[in-house]
Amino acid sequence: MEMNVPEFDKIAREVFAPVYPVLASQIKEKSGKARGTCLDIGCGGGYLGIAMAGITDFKVYLFDQSQEMLQIASQNIVSRGVQDKVQTLWGDVQEIPLEDGSIDLAMSRGSVFFWKDHCKAFQEIYRVLKPGGIAFIGGGFGSNELKEQVAAEMRRRDLEWRGRTKNHNSDDNLVRYRSALRQSGIPSYDAARNETGLWVTIRREANAL
Repeated sequence: MEMNVPEFDKIAREVFAPVYPVLASQIKEKSGKARGTCLDIGCGGGYLGIAMAGITDFKVYLFDQSQEMLQIASQNIVSRGVQDKVQTLWGDVQEIPLEDGSIDLAMSRGSVFFWKDHCKAFQEIYRVLKPGGIAFIGGGFGSNELKEQVAAEMRRRDLEWRGRTKNHNSDDNLVRYRSALRQSGIPSYDAARNETGLWVTIRREANAL
């Protein structure tokens, strides 16, 4: 998919800005984790990962397949003063360039809808999780209020936005991701949607080899 990176980042930075700290706080609470190594998959400008670094002791990898996005993420790392906690990592989610069992928390907001092979991606995420690690993958907004706020601003800026994104958090995608998870052989997962979005949760059991 062709992407206008500066425009995409402008929207993330200006319209979606309130979403990232809320999601980071929710993911921290749900995971019960606040230290170790965190992977922000499809990070874009790195806003979710940087928000997570601000409220935890995680070392955070901002991971994306777009070098242009990672250049923006690198600038954001410097401007937010988190060079000691956050670094960029280039690659594809279907072949994550990290060792087995190296990640305590993986997260991704908004990139799952564009992955080519969900089964392979979910397997790779599971592979890099440490025993006891957990991943949150989806497209939530944090709250229904934030969802409506973002939608209203995006409709004001781009009348076609709703048509392009209305299926992202759909029941069809939920069915698709559940099917990919079953095919993946991952033993512990969940996939659900509500009024704020759709999320896949993958866990690697503490006693998993």
